[in-house]
Amino acid sequence: MPAVKICGLVRPDDVACAAAAGARYVGAILAGGPRLVTAENARRVFEHAGAATRVVVVGHEPVDDIVRVAMGAGADIVQLHGDPSPRMVDDLRERWPGGIWAALRVSAPSFDRERAVALFAVADGVVLDAYVPGALGGTGVTIDWQALQAPLEMVRAAADANALLVLAGGLRPENVATAIRVLAPDVVDVSSGVESAPGIKDHARVRRFIAVARGDRGGDEQLSLAGVQ
Repeated sequence: MPAVKICGLVRPDDVACAAAAGARYVGAILAGGPRLVTAENARRVFEHAGAATRVVVVGHEPVDDIVRVAMGAGADIVQLHGDPSPRMVDDLRERWPGGIWAALRVSAPSFDRERAVALFAVADGVVLDAYVPGALGGTGVTIDWQALQAPLEMVRAAADANALLVLAGGLRPENVATAIRVLAPDVVDVSSGVESAPGIKDHARVRRFIAVARGDRGGDEQLSLAGVQ
């Protein structure tokens, strides 16, 4: 079963809930949008993360600025959005001692296999997210998992593809089991799919998402009892 990342965290009690429910990773967004926090606020939120690994999401910024805010936030992993290149990952690796995840945004009709192979070769994790013009992520748009199944298998089978596959894009308690079955990610990454409003996590949905991702079929029963189809 994959590990779980709860992202877009802005409130300490939401981080504490995610960690207590078994999230392996917790994320704060420093790259804009309705869940934007400062590095200082991210550090305060992360104080409630317990043993969970701390991830900060950044955009296409100078490497020195990324390192500065990531260290200020007390992060363990930097997640690069803004369509990072393999070269950007290498440049960051020279200055950043922690992990590096690189986002790869895709749309149903197109998948840049060559770029995917290159990112898997240099990053510690590749975050597969839906491409939405004008947005870095967190849009709640679902990827066509079936269409990506075969090309992703080829990318991950490459001899030098060592990165984790982190699946994002429109995941929620109701569909994460299907996504896991189709693409077999190492990590499932959710933000809006467990919210009652942007940045406000619904603790019941957080716990259900983690339970279903872990293969607890009782999570599906709880969703049914709650009237969620």
